[in-house]
Amino acid sequence: MPALLTYGMLVSIDGFIAGEPGGRELPVPGAELHRHFNDRQRSAALSIYGRRMWEVMTYWAEPDPDRDEVGEDFAQAWVDTPKVVISTTLREAPQGARLIGSDVFDTVRRLKADTDGEIDVSGAELAASLGAAGLVDEYHLYVQPVVLGAGTPYFGKGFAPELTLIGSEQLPDGVVLTRYAPVPARG
Repeated sequence: MPALLTYGMLVSIDGFIAGEPGGRELPVPGAELHRHFNDRQRSAALSIYGRRMWEVMTYWAEPDPDRDEVGEDFAQAWVDTPKVVISTTLREAPQGARLIGSDVFDTVRRLKADTDGEIDVSGAELAASLGAAGLVDEYHLYVQPVVLGAGTPYFGKGFAPELTLIGSEQLPDGVVLTRYAPVPARG
């Protein structure tokens, strides 16, 4: 059975995963919510990133003396998870990851076929292109009780999939996880 490809991000009530530069941002998860993300990271068979999200996430590969125990646990889970970076601008694979620069959709299809478990994808633009190609199986919106007003939307520009709710869950910090699956094409 092919791997399940999921796209999950923290998101404001008004649909943004990041605020505008210099503006309001999403709150940092508290310890209990962070543990949820630690468990999710540990359960991922593979993580796929676009170049910009990769650059954000590499923080977890670096030592940080100010990082608490929960953050260290996430860092270890992140380092241990196999990673793929999709980028047409990088010329060599980033340390600790496999680089995909061409034939992205076919390669992701092969990764899904060859991977047992769940593959997570991070980054709105990358998720939108994979979703438009029919490769994203579930969308996980971790809705935080905050309004950003503007910023980077959860769904990349021009991508508006038809979805059906498959579950929801109340999490710490007032976060509600809603899970959606694409509605199969009618044909």
